Amino acid sequence: MLPQHLKQIRVLMLNEKENLERTLFRLEQGFELQFRLGPSLQGRRVLVHTNYPLDGQPFKRHVFRALAWNYPSGREDDSDKYCSLDLKIAGSYQYYFGYGVIERSGGGYIVVDPVLRVGTDNHVLPLDCVTIQTYLSKCLGHLDDWHDRLCVAKETGYNMIHFTPLQTLGESRSCYSLADQLTFNPEFSPQGRSYGWEDVGALVERLRTEWNMICITDVVYNHTAANSAWIQEHPECGYNLVNSPHLRPAWVLDRAIVHLTTRVIEGRYEKKGLPADITEDKHLQAVRTVMREDIFPEIKLWEFFQVDVDSATLQFKALLQNGAQADRSKTEGVKGLKIIQDPEYRRHGNTVDMDSALETFVPNSASAEHVEQCCGCFRQRLTQLNEEQHRLEQQHQEQAINCIVGNVVYERLAEHGPKLGPVTRKDPLVTRYFTFPYGDMTLEEEMLLLDQPEKICHFLAHNGWVMGDDPLRNFAEPGSNVYLRRELVCWGDSVKLRYGKGPEDCPYLWEHMKNYTEITATHFHGVRLDNCHSTPLHVAEFMLDAARVIRPNLYVIAELFTGSELVDNVFVNRLGISSLVREAMSAGDSHEEGRLVYRYGGEPVGAFVQPSLRPLMPTIAHAMFLDVTHDNECPIQLRSALDSLPSSALVSMACCATGSTRGYDELVPHQISVVKEERFYPKWNPSAPPASVGEVGPQTGIVAGKLALNKLHHELAAQGFMQVYVDQVDADVVAITRHCPSTHQSVVAVCRTAFHDPKTHHYDPKVPPMFIPGKIEEVVLEARTVERKAESFVKDGKFINGLLEYTVEIKEHISLEESTVVMPAAVTSKDRSEFVQEIGFEKLTPGSVIAFRVSLDPKAQQVVGVLRYYLSQFSPKYRRGSTADDNPPEVLLKPLSQIMSKLTLADMNVLLFRCEAEEQEDGGGCYSIPGWESLKYAGLQGLVSVMANIRPNNDLGHPVCANLRQGDWLLDWTCSRLLTREGPLAQVGEWLAAMFKYLKHIPRYLIPCYFDAILVSTYTTALDATFKLMSSFVQSGSSLVRHLALGSVQMCSVGRFPALPPLSHKLDGVPYRVSPISGAKEQCCVSLAAGLPHFSAGIFRCWGRDTFIALRGLMLLTGRHTEARNIILAFAGTLRHGLIPNLLGEGRSARYNCRDAVWWWLQCIQDYVNHVPQGHEILRCPVSRMYPTDDSEPLQPGQVEQPLYDVIQEALQRHLEGISYRERDAGSKIDMNMKDEGFSVEARVDPLTGFVSGGNRFNCGTWMDKMGESDRARNKGMPATPRDGAAVEIVGLSKSAVRWVVELHSKGLFPYDGAKIHKNGTESFVSYSQWNQQIQESFEAHFWVSGDPHDPNEKHPELVHKKGIYKDSYGASSAWCDYQLRPNFTIAMVVAPELFTVEHAWTALEVAEKKLLGPLGMKTLDPDDMVYCGVYDNSLENDDYNLAKGFNYHQGPEWLWPVGYFLRAKLYFAKKKEELVYNKSVTLVKNVLSKHYTHLERSPWKGLPELTNENGQYCSFSCETQAWSLATVLEVLFNL
Repeated sequence: MLPQHLKQIRVLMLNEKENLERTLFRLEQGFELQFRLGPSLQGRRVLVHTNYPLDGQPFKRHVFRALAWNYPSGREDDSDKYCSLDLKIAGSYQYYFGYGVIERSGGGYIVVDPVLRVGTDNHVLPLDCVTIQTYLSKCLGHLDDWHDRLCVAKETGYNMIHFTPLQTLGESRSCYSLADQLTFNPEFSPQGRSYGWEDVGALVERLRTEWNMICITDVVYNHTAANSAWIQEHPECGYNLVNSPHLRPAWVLDRAIVHLTTRVIEGRYEKKGLPADITEDKHLQAVRTVMREDIFPEIKLWEFFQVDVDSATLQFKALLQNGAQADRSKTEGVKGLKIIQDPEYRRHGNTVDMDSALETFVPNSASAEHVEQCCGCFRQRLTQLNEEQHRLEQQHQEQAINCIVGNVVYERLAEHGPKLGPVTRKDPLVTRYFTFPYGDMTLEEEMLLLDQPEKICHFLAHNGWVMGDDPLRNFAEPGSNVYLRRELVCWGDSVKLRYGKGPEDCPYLWEHMKNYTEITATHFHGVRLDNCHSTPLHVAEFMLDAARVIRPNLYVIAELFTGSELVDNVFVNRLGISSLVREAMSAGDSHEEGRLVYRYGGEPVGAFVQPSLRPLMPTIAHAMFLDVTHDNECPIQLRSALDSLPSSALVSMACCATGSTRGYDELVPHQISVVKEERFYPKWNPSAPPASVGEVGPQTGIVAGKLALNKLHHELAAQGFMQVYVDQVDADVVAITRHCPSTHQSVVAVCRTAFHDPKTHHYDPKVPPMFIPGKIEEVVLEARTVERKAESFVKDGKFINGLLEYTVEIKEHISLEESTVVMPAAVTSKDRSEFVQEIGFEKLTPGSVIAFRVSLDPKAQQVVGVLRYYLSQFSPKYRRGSTADDNPPEVLLKPLSQIMSKLTLADMNVLLFRCEAEEQEDGGGCYSIPGWESLKYAGLQGLVSVMANIRPNNDLGHPVCANLRQGDWLLDWTCSRLLTREGPLAQVGEWLAAMFKYLKHIPRYLIPCYFDAILVSTYTTALDATFKLMSSFVQSGSSLVRHLALGSVQMCSVGRFPALPPLSHKLDGVPYRVSPISGAKEQCCVSLAAGLPHFSAGIFRCWGRDTFIALRGLMLLTGRHTEARNIILAFAGTLRHGLIPNLLGEGRSARYNCRDAVWWWLQCIQDYVNHVPQGHEILRCPVSRMYPTDDSEPLQPGQVEQPLYDVIQEALQRHLEGISYRERDAGSKIDMNMKDEGFSVEARVDPLTGFVSGGNRFNCGTWMDKMGESDRARNKGMPATPRDGAAVEIVGLSKSAVRWVVELHSKGLFPYDGAKIHKNGTESFVSYSQWNQQIQESFEAHFWVSGDPHDPNEKHPELVHKKGIYKDSYGASSAWCDYQLRPNFTIAMVVAPELFTVEHAWTALEVAEKKLLGPLGMKTLDPDDMVYCGVYDNSLENDDYNLAKGFNYHQGPEWLWPVGYFLRAKLYFAKKKEELVYNKSVTLVKNVLSKHYTHLERSPWKGLPELTNENGQYCSFSCETQAWSLATVLEVLFNL
């Protein structure tokens, strides 16, 4: 078994309702296939079934088993969960998946390639190494002679032989018309011997071990020879007139045409202008006339589709007279006469559905007169329907005439046709469609046979093919009119076989063909499925399953003429076809032939190194690309003899299986007919003279050239030359490059094709020069097709002979100087890393090929080796082609992981992230790709996000790749931003600079690939080091947990200017640095950005509310405890008026204009104490107060210090006392939109309820803080959502805080049990336990909206428009706003669940789920609300008060961070209910999280946005990644 880092793993993502039955997935044995859940399935209980068998069990196509799920990171989410298959057996396998009651929600197939082994040592012959040669078996002679005849294949370099069928042939002598599928053709045995299958098997095995050659043969399932003895005994195995009565009209027509032939031969139609010798268009017109005027009127085919009107009318009349009624259960009251086709297809045999008749034709009364009237209407309608059938049949007749005439044209008039001459019994007018095993009769006598089943069961339909037909439809089955319309191109020597739906329908045939298949699989390594596109799929499946029982690594090839790649895939998937035959002869010119080479295999030169674990990508079928197939017309006739060699060379350079047909290499100038050819192939004789007819040697045709090409094809595939580049040099010259990505050797073959005969077509003697990058090591081969003196071609009577006047001049493995095809080359240097050799062509005549072996320039080769050596620390795949450095730079002596281990998480922020604004603060910026766009981050993630889309598709044309090829700017930029840093970051910069120094000295076309390799290695090493610095929750977490945890690195950084006010010098764990501005020592604590890119730098980076909503998720859960403590204490130092700043502004420019930030801060202190070991010690930590009094100027650190518990006490005490002040510098200086009244800030505790209330209608003191900005719409200075009064989340947060300090006091950790308050000159004391109790008792009564008009707690029942919810606020200046449905109550549910009754909470959560939950976030307002608008456009300037200048920021758009609280609340209260409810809730949570995971994976920012527009649509005004969005989703995973 391969070590895990080398094992190839492919991941197939399952998505709901995704049926991939027409998508091809190819895998190799030894691969692991993992099934993972896409977003639409995550959270559901999905079962994946497959028919891939358990180890040691036989494969049974219809037996499926469920796969077990693996949970690599526990079960908290479905992002990493997978089930897998270790693929060890070749074949086609099906999978499907479903959940709940849906058994099949989607599915598809996988095809596992066989492994072919040859030689005495059983070494592997890779599929791309295959070179096959087809032999018409009947031309091989006696079995004793096969060795010498097949030796031609061995000596021409082929490693696979395809034999046409070896069975006894039918009387037509066609290779594919078999009289007996089970017997070895007795012709292969000389007199006195009787060879059998064992003898062939012994020869095949000898070829495999001694010649390293695989042998395959055809299987023909579709038909048997018309003279097969067994089909006479078992006529049920074909389509006859008993088992397929729908063919009776077609048989009648067929017999009429047979008799027409006889009459034409006898000259009976000459008066009508139809002679036996059809040579002109007017004769064709006469055929049409005779068919229309004589034949069709005589046989009256329409009668087979009509009703006997008299008989049906009598039957209907009898029913009416007996008072019969229509059966309504059948007609359902629908009128309309239904005709039932006679299943026996007798003349006028169709019947009427009498229920439809009785429903449609109802007499006015039961009187005889009315019944007679009704029957008259019935008769009239039947007559009309018969006429319609007549017209339809006439359309079929016209098509039949067209097809008959088309056949006559091809067989007798067409230039490319066989030109059969006069009509005779041997060459009838057209081929018969049915067998007729009886003597001559008149047509009338033949028609009488239709009533004799024992006779008509022997009238069997011939097989053939139908132009443009649906290959998935059987054209002989009922419903098809192919035989009636004469659309079949018929093989008159073969009978089409009728399998039915399964073995029970025709037991003899299935058993017979299974035996045939088993004989074939026993003695051959593979099969070619003849006429595959017409073989019923279920039949081929059954037979191949039987074959694979005997030979598991069965190699299956087929030729498909479906005209559609998707339909091809159906066959490849269902049958497990290993290779599809592709024809070079389908190309009309060299350009198209080159395109086919590129299409059928390989990746582009300079392709990226793909990870071992990667998505399973759809592919095209593996190609077997043949220069000519045994069915193709002769290329010498279609092109020219000179084209044989260069076209063969183009095919040989393809990165797939290739091959040819015996005769091509010997320049046989005609098609070797599978039907008519009876001569033998010549034998091999290495010293055969050029003029020899009965022998073949190296001087015959292009044999010597083909040997060199086949050897080269094998070597290229075996040595990993898997990258392909096709260059159309000019109209006739094509250059193909095959490149090895590990050694960077290339072979470049330049082929000058000759699609036109040079004797009649002018070829320019001048060929444009070529520029080949690198150093030409040798000329692998140069070969020219040249004329020699020889006899003109005469077709030999005994042997299949070729043209003698052409041969190949060939030289192999010579130096450039020895070449006669090219002129001496000039070496030019493009730049320091690219050496280019110019090649001029001297004798690249039509029909020539030259192939160069090219290495990198020696210096570049050495540098690539060193690069690979240093990259091999990250993956063993770089070891091949690597060389150690003689004089390595010091920084490269250590593994990169050792350097990375010294980085802090703050360093990782610089290395991985930092958006444009952050980088600009340091005087830099993000890299901009000219003509494209700037990277999202200056750190590695900026590039990694882009390369993640480029790499899987090998998109080497992408602007980033172009930029890398054009210059070193990106290399220099990537390392220089790190080199300016200090410590370990600079060391990482040095490591990158050293690697890039090597990179600059390799050819430019390779730079994108190696740059990506260095980038990925550095990035993954950085991630490993990052996660090691985080908590065990992250280290052992799923991919989703880790993605979200990276948000901590993304958002937490140290800028050029300290964002936090200084902490007390008495604290341990505070980082210091030398100021980059003043040079003095200063603190450098990390701060949390609110979001990127808008809130990332300067005074708009840090916000109190955002920081403390995000702090638990991004810092406490990730293990960044000291940094979290420092942020808590820094903000504590800025407390003023009992509040924490909204905008921090480094403390000195703080704005104290929000009511909720202080409560989020207190919640974070509580979370810190509960989460961090010895967390309560933070309460005693010194806080350096910047504003010890409300009016003091900002103090220097250390002037006034207090323990944190005193600062907490002050915040609580000030709220109990009541906060009221006017903001400093009130006016346009600090807020250009706010009205004057808005600068007045108030917060107090309601003495009746204990709720924290405050604000007014001109300010917005909670997170929903949009202030109107539009003069035009007259909303300027008006908050969209003032949420004054008691906002529900503040009530919840304050309850949580008060409950917590009560608990702390009881444990002796908080010295205060209440607060003294001074009001109106009097002092009183409020105990915290009393306050806690007061909120508890007041909450449900004041916030629950029951919807009951008699609810005594409801002050404004007239305002209730949604019941079963919690109010958004209590006591707002606009009472309507209290009753709006928003997601804020879910926050209170999480921080203070004790406030809620379980039933009320659950009801409200269900309403929120139905009304507010979006794909990624929560709607900020009920969509039923009159001011709801889900699309946020901050630039909109119009007259709409509710929309202008983004006034609806929190009036509908879907914000992400509340979804975390909603999901946590859902899980908390679901646990209080029955298990089924909890399981459903977990499913919902996982399903929602899966959409976040998908967004994170796809987002170039690797974050979750601030908000989306309605239904998850992208909002361009949102931050692309927001701290609290990431944090609250991570908290859900922690809760799971």
